[in-house]
Amino acid sequence: MDSGDFSLPTPTPSAPTLPGGPSAVLAAHPGENPFGAPTRKTSPVRNLRKRIGSALAAVGALIAKFFAAIKGALLLLPKLKLLTTAGTALISVAAYSLFWGWEFAAGFVVLLFVHEMGHVIALRREGIKASAPMFVPFLGALITAKSLGENALAEARVGLAGPILGTIGAGVCLVIAEATDSDMFRALAYIGFFLNLFNLLPVVPLDGGRAMAAMAPWMWFVGLGAVVALAFVFPSFILLIIIFFGGLEVWRRWKLRGTRSLEQAAYYRVSPRNRLLVGVVYIGLIAVLALGMDATHILSSSGHSFRSI
Repeated sequence: MDSGDFSLPTPTPSAPTLPGGPSAVLAAHPGENPFGAPTRKTSPVRNLRKRIGSALAAVGALIAKFFAAIKGALLLLPKLKLLTTAGTALISVAAYSLFWGWEFAAGFVVLLFVHEMGHVIALRREGIKASAPMFVPFLGALITAKSLGENALAEARVGLAGPILGTIGAGVCLVIAEATDSDMFRALAYIGFFLNLFNLLPVVPLDGGRAMAAMAPWMWFVGLGAVVALAFVFPSFILLIIIFFGGLEVWRRWKLRGTRSLEQAAYYRVSPRNRLLVGVVYIGLIAVLALGMDATHILSSSGHSFRSI
């Protein structure tokens, strides 16, 4: 065929015709390729492994999509006009009231608000616009911001500001409890001290992980291991969320640090003096919060721990 200005589509190759016509295909022996090449038999064990692997991959994909949906929902909350700070706070109070009564539920939400406002104030001092706190029943509260500061030291300041103000809020509850001999305020103080202490676990996205960015980033792996151990001892949906997102964030950050770029070096460059100051505040908070929990721990008449939450 002479060449021209167009070309014909390449046809799809068809199966070769066997001598004897199409009936020759049917005459091929079992286990053999009708075109002469022997087929490869697959063992039952190999088939079982493939099925198990496919099932595990499908389950893993579903879990990943589930957590991605949760993350997307949390990021979407601040954009919904109806879900304002007051609105989400009221929803959370109503949800917690089902288990604790409205008075304790309201006090608990106020403590969450105080903690988050610590972050908001610190971010605005860093010149970063932050959203007002948003509340998610049984998951806590959150704020959104474009960044946590220009460097690891700023990130540590923002991270520790939440537990600092949260500790003050729990301390106020303790003062009220002692002045009025109120077990409810004593229980609020206890849960406030506990929540802020829990947030100091050295793994991102918790506040302790933010502090570790300026102190010792390798502690992220220690913190992640601690959360995994806690999840085995005290199974909790919140712990699973922290493990999932914490694991992703630790891996992402460590890979970036491994690039040894100038940008990464500048971000994590902290003077020994500032590193010491962050460490003193971090350890000091742990000590104060542990003492606060001990002071507000209530025992029932039978000697067992009394828990109002």
